[in-house]
Amino acid sequence: MMPDQTQINSTHPTLLLSPTQAAKALSISERTLWAMTVPRGPLPAVKIGRRGVRYAMVDLQAWIESQKRKSEPS
Repeated sequence: MMPDQTQINSTHPTLLLSPTQAAKALSISERTLWAMTVPRGPLPAVKIGRRGVRYAMVDLQAWIESQKRKSEPS
């Protein structure tokens, strides 16, 4: 019996996201994501051969945390 997708994802978490997945995770458009990607913006990305650009989940989470700190009152 094959494990379902939920079981696979829970044992092997996704480390890198495609631009479509990253944009969805941040609730922004792919165009906005591209504008926010280094060297244009603060989000680092990884180029992996022909697969293109990928975004590390930890980088997206770190960026979200940095934005939360900016919006907190001093």
